[in-house]
Amino acid sequence: MEDGVVVLLDVWGSTYGMRIRIALAEKGIKYECIEEENILVKSPLLLKMNPVYKRVPVLIHNGKPICESLLILEYIDQVWKHKSPALLPSDAYQRGVARFWAAYVDAKIYEGSAKKVWMSSGEEQDKVSKEFIDCLKVIEKELGEKPYFSGEEEMGFVDVALIPLYCYFYPLEMFGKFSVETECPKLMNWAKKCMKKESVFQSLVEPKKIYQAMLDFRQTTL
Repeated sequence: MEDGVVVLLDVWGSTYGMRIRIALAEKGIKYECIEEENILVKSPLLLKMNPVYKRVPVLIHNGKPICESLLILEYIDQVWKHKSPALLPSDAYQRGVARFWAAYVDAKIYEGSAKKVWMSSGEEQDKVSKEFIDCLKVIEKELGEKPYFSGEEEMGFVDVALIPLYCYFYPLEMFGKFSVETECPKLMNWAKKCMKKESVFQSLVEPKKIYQAMLDFRQTTL
């Protein structure tokens, strides 16, 4: 096989796993997906392939594991650089800019404000909801008038890193009582454009399913 044996270890609802699914689909790479049955119970295969962090996603290429979603995206782009589209630009400065904004998405949005919105309540939830919107406005400013964050007519590194958050907009809006479309109309237009791509549409999870899972989790933990 031209692409070798490609396996993705993933779990339902993981935005980080969705990134990898999108990238593989964009590149036209065939792979097998093995999903963890329970995010709290690690399978022997996951523990073997990612003994340090013990989490998904893990890309296994010809038996060798690559961990952490942004590193996996770079790996996919480098190994299959002969396949379009390129996720990272060829210019060194622009590559650095793309990596910066992808890291911002992880630190400030995914691991920062987004998680806090649905895990808090009352005045604290109001505060973190504002922080979440403020973070979205920062990334929206970076988007500007460009069709995609890549500045090209195809999705790039930052686009693939951020677009899985789209299926979490509805649940977060329900908890935080805000409207992403009202607060960040350009960002929402970008998201809707991305959703027209089959690679994205087929990789993202139904928002209402995520919302119900969040409700169930809150009831058992809060």
